[in-house]
Amino acid sequence: MTEHPLLSPQDATLLIVDHQAGLAFGVGSTDRQLLVSNTVALAKTAKVFQVPVVVSTSASKVYSGPLMPTIQNVLGEVPSFERRNMNAWEDDAVRAEIAKIGRRKLIVSGLLTEACVSFPVLSALADGYDVFVVADTCGGVTADSHSLALRRMETAGAVMTSWLQVLLELQRDWTRRETYDGARAIVEAHAGGYGIGLAYARDMIHPI
Repeated sequence: MTEHPLLSPQDATLLIVDHQAGLAFGVGSTDRQLLVSNTVALAKTAKVFQVPVVVSTSASKVYSGPLMPTIQNVLGEVPSFERRNMNAWEDDAVRAEIAKIGRRKLIVSGLLTEACVSFPVLSALADGYDVFVVADTCGGVTADSHSLALRRMETAGAVMTSWLQVLLELQRDWTRRETYDGARAIVEAHAGGYGIGLAYARDMIHPI
Protein backbone atom coordinates (compact mmCIF):
# COMPACT_ATOMS: atom_id res chain seq x y z
CA MET A 1 0.00 0.00 0.00
CA THR A 2 1.02 3.60 -0.50
CA GLU A 3 2.18 5.74 2.43
CA HIS A 4 -1.11 7.64 2.77
CA PRO A 5 -3.98 5.14 3.07
CA LEU A 6 -6.81 7.62 2.42
CA LEU A 7 -8.12 8.28 -1.05
CA SER A 8 -7.97 11.77 -2.49
CA PRO A 9 -9.54 13.14 -5.67
CA GLN A 10 -6.07 13.62 -7.18
CA ASP A 11 -4.76 10.07 -6.87
CA ALA A 12 -7.59 7.71 -7.85
CA THR A 13 -9.34 6.37 -10.93
CA LEU A 14 -12.79 4.74 -10.88
CA LEU A 15 -13.24 1.57 -12.94
CA ILE A 16 -16.88 0.61 -13.59
CA VAL A 17 -17.25 -2.88 -15.04
CA ASP A 18 -20.37 -4.43 -16.58
CA HIS A 19 -23.11 -2.51 -14.80
CA GLN A 20 -25.53 -3.77 -17.43
CA ALA A 21 -29.11 -4.95 -17.05
CA GLY A 22 -28.47 -8.41 -18.48
CA LEU A 23 -25.92 -9.07 -15.76
CA ALA A 24 -27.97 -7.41 -13.04
CA PHE A 25 -30.66 -10.02 -13.73
CA GLY A 26 -28.26 -12.59 -12.31
CA VAL A 27 -27.56 -10.74 -9.06
CA GLY A 28 -28.87 -12.60 -6.03
CA SER A 29 -26.54 -11.28 -3.34
CA THR A 30 -28.36 -8.00 -2.66
CA ASP A 31 -31.40 -5.93 -3.59
CA ARG A 32 -30.95 -4.86 -7.22
CA GLN A 33 -32.57 -1.46 -6.81
CA LEU A 34 -30.30 -0.66 -3.89
CA LEU A 35 -27.31 -1.86 -5.90
CA VAL A 36 -28.17 0.50 -8.75
CA SER A 37 -28.80 3.40 -6.35
CA ASN A 38 -25.44 2.81 -4.69
CA THR A 39 -23.67 2.71 -8.04
CA VAL A 40 -25.37 5.92 -9.20
CA ALA A 41 -24.20 7.53 -5.93
CA LEU A 42 -20.64 6.36 -6.63
CA ALA A 43 -20.76 7.73 -10.19
CA LYS A 44 -22.08 11.06 -8.89
CA THR A 45 -19.27 11.10 -6.34
CA ALA A 46 -16.67 10.64 -9.07
CA LYS A 47 -18.23 13.49 -11.04
CA VAL A 48 -18.39 15.91 -8.09
CA PHE A 49 -14.76 15.25 -7.16
CA GLN A 50 -13.55 15.07 -10.79
CA VAL A 51 -12.19 11.54 -10.40
CA PRO A 52 -11.49 10.03 -13.84
CA VAL A 53 -13.84 7.20 -14.78
CA VAL A 54 -13.11 4.23 -17.04
CA VAL A 55 -16.15 2.20 -18.09
CA SER A 56 -16.07 -1.27 -19.62
CA THR A 57 -18.95 -3.42 -20.87
CA SER A 58 -19.25 -6.87 -22.39
CA ALA A 59 -21.72 -8.60 -24.71
CA SER A 60 -23.72 -5.38 -24.88
CA LYS A 61 -25.19 -6.23 -28.31
CA VAL A 62 -26.08 -9.85 -27.72
CA TYR A 63 -27.14 -10.22 -24.08
CA SER A 64 -26.10 -7.73 -21.44
CA GLY A 65 -27.28 -4.45 -22.94
CA PRO A 66 -25.52 -1.09 -22.59
CA LEU A 67 -24.31 0.51 -19.39
CA MET A 68 -27.45 1.09 -17.33
CA PRO A 69 -29.00 4.41 -18.39
CA THR A 70 -29.24 5.76 -14.83
CA ILE A 71 -25.46 5.42 -14.52
CA GLN A 72 -24.72 6.66 -18.05
CA ASN A 73 -26.89 9.73 -17.42
CA VAL A 74 -24.61 10.67 -14.53
CA LEU A 75 -21.40 10.05 -16.45
CA GLY A 76 -22.52 11.88 -19.57
CA GLU A 77 -20.14 11.47 -22.49
CA VAL A 78 -17.76 9.03 -20.76
CA PRO A 79 -17.27 6.26 -23.35
CA SER A 80 -17.55 2.54 -22.69
CA PHE A 81 -14.82 0.12 -23.71
CA GLU A 82 -16.48 -3.01 -25.07
CA ARG A 83 -14.54 -6.23 -24.57
CA ARG A 84 -14.90 -9.96 -25.20
CA ASN A 85 -13.17 -11.48 -22.18
CA MET A 86 -14.30 -11.52 -18.56
CA ASN A 87 -11.14 -9.86 -17.24
CA ALA A 88 -11.09 -6.15 -18.09
CA TRP A 89 -7.38 -6.08 -17.19
CA GLU A 90 -6.70 -8.39 -20.11
CA ASP A 91 -8.34 -5.92 -22.50
CA ASP A 92 -5.64 -3.75 -24.07
CA ALA A 93 -7.88 -0.69 -24.47
CA VAL A 94 -9.08 -0.70 -20.85
CA ARG A 95 -5.61 -1.22 -19.44
CA ALA A 96 -4.13 1.43 -21.74
CA GLU A 97 -6.74 3.98 -20.69
CA ILE A 98 -6.03 3.40 -17.00
CA ALA A 99 -2.29 3.62 -17.65
CA LYS A 100 -2.77 6.86 -19.61
CA ILE A 101 -4.57 8.45 -16.65
CA GLY A 102 -1.50 7.54 -14.63
CA ARG A 103 -2.97 7.09 -11.16
CA ARG A 104 -1.97 4.12 -9.02
CA LYS A 105 -5.09 3.89 -6.84
CA LEU A 106 -7.97 2.10 -8.50
CA ILE A 107 -11.55 2.18 -7.22
CA VAL A 108 -13.56 -0.72 -8.65
CA SER A 109 -17.31 -1.29 -8.99
CA GLY A 110 -19.00 -3.92 -11.09
CA LEU A 111 -20.96 -7.05 -11.88
CA LEU A 112 -20.57 -9.92 -11.27
CA THR A 113 -18.34 -10.09 -8.22
CA GLU A 114 -17.23 -13.66 -8.86
CA ALA A 115 -15.60 -12.88 -12.22
CA CYS A 116 -15.75 -9.47 -13.88
CA VAL A 117 -14.96 -7.69 -10.61
CA SER A 118 -12.52 -10.09 -8.97
CA PHE A 119 -10.47 -10.89 -12.07
CA PRO A 120 -9.34 -7.30 -12.88
CA VAL A 121 -8.90 -6.56 -9.18
CA LEU A 122 -6.54 -9.51 -8.72
CA SER A 123 -4.70 -8.61 -11.93
CA ALA A 124 -4.33 -4.93 -10.99
CA LEU A 125 -2.99 -5.90 -7.58
CA ALA A 126 -0.43 -8.13 -9.26
CA ASP A 127 0.64 -5.12 -11.36
CA GLY A 128 1.25 -3.04 -8.24
CA TYR A 129 -1.93 -0.96 -8.06
CA ASP A 130 -3.65 -0.09 -4.79
CA VAL A 131 -7.18 -1.37 -5.33
CA PHE A 132 -10.33 -0.35 -3.44
CA VAL A 133 -13.40 -2.49 -4.07
CA VAL A 134 -16.69 -0.67 -3.46
CA ALA A 135 -18.45 -3.76 -2.17
CA ASP A 136 -21.95 -2.32 -1.96
CA THR A 137 -21.82 -1.40 -5.66
CA CYS A 138 -20.90 -4.97 -6.64
CA GLY A 139 -23.27 -7.89 -6.93
CA GLY A 140 -22.82 -11.64 -7.10
CA VAL A 141 -24.95 -14.56 -8.15
CA THR A 142 -25.46 -15.62 -4.53
CA ALA A 143 -24.69 -14.02 -1.20
CA ASP A 144 -22.15 -16.76 -0.46
CA SER A 145 -20.28 -16.51 -3.76
CA HIS A 146 -20.24 -12.69 -3.54
CA SER A 147 -18.82 -12.88 -0.02
CA LEU A 148 -16.21 -15.46 -0.99
CA ALA A 149 -15.09 -13.33 -3.96
CA LEU A 150 -14.73 -10.28 -1.68
CA ARG A 151 -12.72 -12.34 0.79
CA ARG A 152 -10.40 -13.60 -1.95
CA MET A 153 -9.75 -10.06 -3.18
CA GLU A 154 -9.17 -8.79 0.35
CA THR A 155 -6.76 -11.63 1.08
CA ALA A 156 -4.83 -10.66 -2.06
CA GLY A 157 -4.52 -7.06 -0.79
CA ALA A 158 -7.61 -5.20 -2.01
CA VAL A 159 -9.31 -2.79 0.40
CA MET A 160 -13.05 -3.26 0.89
CA THR A 161 -15.07 -0.07 1.14
CA SER A 162 -18.53 1.41 0.46
CA TRP A 163 -19.71 4.22 -1.78
CA LEU A 164 -20.47 6.40 1.25
CA GLN A 165 -17.01 5.87 2.71
CA VAL A 166 -15.49 6.82 -0.65
CA LEU A 167 -17.52 10.05 -0.71
CA LEU A 168 -16.66 10.98 2.88
CA GLU A 169 -13.02 10.09 2.31
CA LEU A 170 -12.82 12.38 -0.71
CA GLN A 171 -14.67 15.22 1.04
CA ARG A 172 -12.99 14.69 4.42
CA ASP A 173 -13.77 18.23 5.60
CA TRP A 174 -17.24 19.73 5.28
CA THR A 175 -15.69 23.19 5.03
CA ARG A 176 -14.39 22.31 1.55
CA ARG A 177 -16.91 24.56 -0.12
CA GLU A 178 -16.07 23.64 -3.72
CA THR A 179 -17.51 20.14 -3.30
CA TYR A 180 -19.79 20.66 -0.29
CA ASP A 181 -23.09 21.16 -2.13
CA GLY A 182 -22.52 18.29 -4.53
CA ALA A 183 -21.41 15.85 -1.85
CA ARG A 184 -24.27 16.79 0.44
CA ALA A 185 -26.82 16.35 -2.35
CA ILE A 186 -25.55 12.82 -3.01
CA VAL A 187 -25.79 11.91 0.67
CA GLU A 188 -29.32 13.30 0.92
CA ALA A 189 -30.45 11.38 -2.17
CA HIS A 190 -28.78 8.03 -1.54
CA ALA A 191 -27.64 7.58 2.08
CA GLY A 192 -30.88 6.61 3.77
CA GLY A 193 -31.26 7.84 7.33
CA TYR A 194 -28.02 9.79 7.23
CA GLY A 195 -29.29 11.69 4.23
CA ILE A 196 -32.64 12.28 5.90
CA GLY A 197 -30.80 13.72 8.89
CA LEU A 198 -28.76 16.09 6.76
CA ALA A 199 -31.88 17.32 4.99
CA TYR A 200 -33.62 17.82 8.34
CA ALA A 201 -30.69 19.76 9.73
CA ARG A 202 -30.64 22.00 6.70
CA ASP A 203 -34.36 22.74 6.71
CA MET A 204 -35.26 22.73 10.40
CA ILE A 205 -32.32 23.53 12.62
CA HIS A 206 -31.38 27.20 12.70
CA PRO A 207 -28.97 29.08 14.97
CA ILE A 208 -30.64 31.01 17.76
